[in-house]
Amino acid sequence: MRSKTSLKFETAFHRDVYQGLTDNPKHISSKYFYDERGDRLFQDIMAMPDYYLTRAELQIFDANKTDICRHFMGEGQFFHQIELGAGDGKKTKILLRHLWEQQALFKYQPIDISHNALTHLKQSIHKELPEVQVETKAGTYFETLKELNNLQHDRKVLLFLGSNIGNLLHPQAVEFLVRLQGLMREDDLLFIGFDQKKNPRKILDAYNDPEGITEAFNKNVLLRMNKELGANFNPEAFLHWEVYDPESGTARSFLVSIKRQTVFIKNLDLTVSFNPWETIHTEISQKYDDTIIHWLAEKAGLEPVEHYTDTQASYKNFLFRKRS
Repeated sequence: MRSKTSLKFETAFHRDVYQGLTDNPKHISSKYFYDERGDRLFQDIMAMPDYYLTRAELQIFDANKTDICRHFMGEGQFFHQIELGAGDGKKTKILLRHLWEQQALFKYQPIDISHNALTHLKQSIHKELPEVQVETKAGTYFETLKELNNLQHDRKVLLFLGSNIGNLLHPQAVEFLVRLQGLMREDDLLFIGFDQKKNPRKILDAYNDPEGITEAFNKNVLLRMNKELGANFNPEAFLHWEVYDPESGTARSFLVSIKRQTVFIKNLDLTVSFNPWETIHTEISQKYDDTIIHWLAEKAGLEPVEHYTDTQASYKNFLFRKRS
């Protein structure tokens, strides 16, 4: 039998599904929740009463846009505002509008794995902020960021919002930030959103709504495998389950097989067996405090410039520069 590393796959999705479902325990990255349907479901999640993250970051931007944009503009030179995992750009538009009102010299370059999200984002910016230069880039963060780095030598402001950093455990987050820092120049900035540790019930409610929207979002990866890989998953045969560890600050999402079952994935020529109550780990949502944030920055060779929080202190945005 050939090793996983020797197999040839058509796409990263093919490779990651094969590797994740043949590992023990099974896992699939949450980035594969997103297609046209997944994008719509995530918009619904952000509008839920218990999903506080989006509202908290919107509040931060509304209250602090002048100071945030002052840092972004620096000495008034042209800069590239590059957003990793841009999504619908709802929050970022607050900053884009203020930058335009201040006659800042910049180009907005959102990066996302979802072509659908980027198409809608570009259309909405052209409609709402037609004077803003926008250039979308579909792909993975680092491949696309390296490409942008090779094409220009201007100053960069990197955005990683929505607590997307929380999709990584601390060792992975350090590795991610080290790679970002390696692509930064001395006068570049990095702006990151961190969801804060808080009442565990509030966190669980944000990821386990009674309407089942988050469940549908997690199960969308099963529908994607059915649609794109010729799989025969029955989403009703899996239970969505969320847990939160207040000590580590880690929320985890699982799809749990409610019975013994076998799934065939035609395009991978792969048969996957599940025992009753066996899991597929789908998502991590890490929560932070200031000690952990400063530790991550130190490990990654970054230093804080400024930070902002909402009125409930439930969420923080930190601005970093490369440590000299």
